[in-house]
Amino acid sequence: MKPRIICDSAERSNGLGRAMRERLPRKPLEWSLLSRRGFFATFTAAALHAQEPKPSLFGDADAYERFMGRWSRVLARTFLDFTDIADDGRILDVGSGTGSLAFAVAEGKARAQVVGIDPSKEYVAYANSKNPFANRASFQTGDAQQMNFPDASFDASISLLVFNYIPDSLKALREVRRVTKPGGRISAAVWDYGAGMRMLRAFWDAAVSLDRTAEKLDQKNMPLCREGELAELWKKGGLENVQERPLDITMRFASFADYWDPFIHGQGSAGAYTRKLDRDRLRILRDEVKRRLSVSAEEAPLALSARAWAVRGTVPARH
Repeated sequence: MKPRIICDSAERSNGLGRAMRERLPRKPLEWSLLSRRGFFATFTAAALHAQEPKPSLFGDADAYERFMGRWSRVLARTFLDFTDIADDGRILDVGSGTGSLAFAVAEGKARAQVVGIDPSKEYVAYANSKNPFANRASFQTGDAQQMNFPDASFDASISLLVFNYIPDSLKALREVRRVTKPGGRISAAVWDYGAGMRMLRAFWDAAVSLDRTAEKLDQKNMPLCREGELAELWKKGGLENVQERPLDITMRFASFADYWDPFIHGQGSAGAYTRKLDRDRLRILRDEVKRRLSVSAEEAPLALSARAWAVRGTVPARH
């Protein structure tokens, strides 16, 4: 099946979508470029730099770890409690990335076997290289929209910070339901980009205040990041006993540089945006973000709240 390239509503409404599509390279984009690290960033980068050599936006797993992976590990523990899955069985981690959630499962549930799939070969290689649970956790490349696993292969399925980046989230959910046993639980969580994720909210509010073109990249426009949206998707996917709730964590940074520096290493939509700024505009943006966060001194520790929406539901018993 050919991958889909989707314009967001802002691009359609202002007429940019058609022009941007015409400037895209003719070679099809793989879903590995449409995953969590920036569906919107990939689309925009392709449009802005169609005639230029393009660096890999998401090939640096170490940079992703510093930008978002470290917070995935913190959120993973809270999310795992919410899933309320059994301490044993075979668990599928959809969009396993650098391994944060799978490692949390393996550590917290000593009798569980975890299989992680991710479209990024770089992230799969990183997770395998850092895997301390090689006897109970494994990682492989795979597309959540079309998996090679037989029906009812897993006792439960989980997904952290991924579903809002999958081009066809309903198709993916139905595929996850297919490979999960009847009575098994499917759970997922995504960041609340609109209000609850202060780390990114401060960045995008500052960027938009200085550059109105940044509005189309603002992650608040992403699907499934608002209250009720994940639950609605789970119900459309035919799951039962659907429950949704917010998960709150605190992100603690050693200094403002510890907060800011990961933004300039090309990871995600924010990294794609900073990559195109010249030195002066980047400095101005940095100062504006610092002002909005009320940072008193460069070396002062910084604590920011972060909220994710989590959902869980049960695969119906077969009749």
